[in-house]
Amino acid sequence: MRADAARNRAKVLKVAYEAFAEEGLAVPIDEIARRAGVGAGTVYRHFPTKDSLYQAVVTDRMRQLSEDAQALAAEDPGGALYTFLNRMIDEAAVDHGLVDAMAGIGIDVSVVVPEGERDFMAALEKLLQLAQNAGTARSDVDVVHVKTLLIGLQAMQRYGGDSERIFQIVRDGLARS
Repeated sequence: MRADAARNRAKVLKVAYEAFAEEGLAVPIDEIARRAGVGAGTVYRHFPTKDSLYQAVVTDRMRQLSEDAQALAAEDPGGALYTFLNRMIDEAAVDHGLVDAMAGIGIDVSVVVPEGERDFMAALEKLLQLAQNAGTARSDVDVVHVKTLLIGLQAMQRYGGDSERIFQIVRDGLARS
């Protein structure tokens, strides 16, 4: 790939991430192109469909989240799950695209970015197992329960619920055996 094409691709990805975060999946490709300062043809050359653009954005974001989870696990095995969940809730206030992806709105992450979803779920499961081993999370909870709770908490944050109070209730519930 030529240097200018690589720069344009990177610029489109950055702007697409910001646009999806701000507006969710409804943002049109033409708007992303306008914000990136390129023509729609440039966007379509790199990403033939909106789904392929979103797939690239989500793949990168899921990779980042998995890396964040792994770093937290190394720092504080017993508390990493709760720190990670709290960060994800805070991000929901500003990253509507991530909330949509996690909730399956407009995209089935397990189909569109199966590797990203698999890596994310593996990282989340590791955090859960570490918390369970440390006695800070219930042993009868599995990773699907945790992801479901996360999606609910993100939705509450996005739509103005008292996510801090709800997070505390969820944390207390996860900690009880």
